Amino acid sequence: MRDIPVNLGGYKLTVVEPPAPKTRDDGNGGLVPVTDQQGVTQFVVALFAKLRVGPGEKAPKGEEIKVTLASDPGEGFTEDVKVELIDARLNPYQIDNGAGRVTSGVAFKAMGLKAVHVRGDKS
Repeated sequence: MRDIPVNLGGYKLTVVEPPAPKTRDDGNGGLVPVTDQQGVTQFVVALFAKLRVGPGEKAPKGEEIKVTLASDPGEGFTEDVKVELIDARLNPYQIDNGAGRVTSGVAFKAMGLKAVHVRGDKS
């Protein structure tokens, strides 16, 4: 299964590392931008995700996630900005290194980011 829709509305998402063009190793020690099938540069943003809880409840420990964005989200997404993901999706993956070690996980992606202004948020 690919591009599984995911609802992260129950989480506070805070920018940890601002969006930047996604790159990969070119095999010669350099980096090249990652593009989609139409040649559009992909971006990546690191977010801290923490569960929203009700009054008097203690939130469990949060987690940092990296999200691939389909295009440049624009200006204003600096560190500590609260955001929502537009059309968030996840893709499970499994990589076998050929030496008996298998790594599994999920990769997040979204069409873009939207800034959220929360009153009285003390995250």
